Amino acid sequence: MSILIMILLLSLLILVHEAGHFLAARAFGIKVEKFGFGLPVGPTLFRTKCGETEVLVHAFLLGGYVSFPDDEKESDVPLYSEQRFANKPIWQRAVVVSAGVIANVLCALALVMFVALWSKQLPSGNYEIYTGSISAPKEASIWASGLEVGDRILSVNGCEINNVYSLVTIVKNSAKSNGVISQKIIDENYSMLKALNPGLEKDEIIPNELSIRLPEQPAADVITMDKYAARGAKYFKKEGLTLDDRLKSLKKEIDGKTVYTSDGNYSLYDVAKAISDGVHPINITVLREGKTIELKSIYPDEKGLIGIGLSAKQIMIKTDSLGKIITKSTHYLVDNTYMMMYSLGQLFTGNVPLKDMHGVVAITKIGGDMIEKTGKSAGILLAALISMNLAILNILPIPALDGGHLAFLLIEKIKGKPLDEKIVEKISTVFFTLLIILMVFIVFNDITLLVRK
Repeated sequence: MSILIMILLLSLLILVHEAGHFLAARAFGIKVEKFGFGLPVGPTLFRTKCGETEVLVHAFLLGGYVSFPDDEKESDVPLYSEQRFANKPIWQRAVVVSAGVIANVLCALALVMFVALWSKQLPSGNYEIYTGSISAPKEASIWASGLEVGDRILSVNGCEINNVYSLVTIVKNSAKSNGVISQKIIDENYSMLKALNPGLEKDEIIPNELSIRLPEQPAADVITMDKYAARGAKYFKKEGLTLDDRLKSLKKEIDGKTVYTSDGNYSLYDVAKAISDGVHPINITVLREGKTIELKSIYPDEKGLIGIGLSAKQIMIKTDSLGKIITKSTHYLVDNTYMMMYSLGQLFTGNVPLKDMHGVVAITKIGGDMIEKTGKSAGILLAALISMNLAILNILPIPALDGGHLAFLLIEKIKGKPLDEKIVEKISTVFFTLLIILMVFIVFNDITLLVRK
């Protein structure tokens, strides 16, 4: 039932988008020949006539369209008729092309405001994270840190903690001897080694059987993340040098020592790299009984575990007045739209791999699960964000999308005449084909994701 609700919500968003084009076209006296739900690929499941417009439902449901007399070769509308799209002023055509995006934005805002009015609250997207049980071994550093069950975790290594993901990611990437070290820490440890062993040069192989002094407490990387990674808008990737097997072997040999006797195979700089791959402190700030407390450093084990359980409580925003409904709904949509645009940028720059692109199949399943677990309001809010996502994607200046049509109109305005119809058609056909291929690829990703789960 929850998946069916999600399918209906997604269908609503497509209809809203195409209705935007339809209503704008009719407002300017442009005839709409067809109103299609789905893309004209494969069989047509249903068709009927509504006034002058033919309404069609296609088997390939991932999309929709409206077509004007200009798009239909068999249209009986005369070439110079005011009912044709091409015969309207550029600004009117731009409004018609943009109307689907505008409709999706307005729909998104209406859905968020509906939830705000209905439930009298909106999720902030932030959570209060609390310490649950502590189950670390007796020798673990967490016992000496001062952490107590029930502490609210405010920050870790300077990163504000408002979700479980950011905390777990920092701790996991702080695993002992994880093999990834920054150049800054290598340089700091080399400086300490050089001070302790001034007779040796940086890349000079330490003579066999010569003993050198090691720092009692080598410098260590402190792992943190920016606000985008903390919210999951981009991948967190620990940057730095990865130790090869040769240096990992050296690391094991000198681990915990203050003196190293050379076997004639490593330089002082090699040693600096090896000692840099050690512990990574977790510096936690907690709130306890109204007081902010800085804990002593905690050091994860080789698996990136510190031995605590966590609980999370979502922070809700009250919307118990008309003013709050309007302002908080707008802020909710603007904030989430900004993060979506940032994530989209990460995709285009290659920071998010194509294998992690997902579409309507995964969204339907995830949305259905959200409705089942957290209620209908969560599904409605997800639908609002999807509506904004549709708006963002459609406004991109890519032929076959609304933004591509706007780009052609801009070129027409600059040149003073429209582009050659055959050229536009060829470009649009190529990009439409690429769009279909991309959609098939995304569906494959969706199915693969659901099978893995």
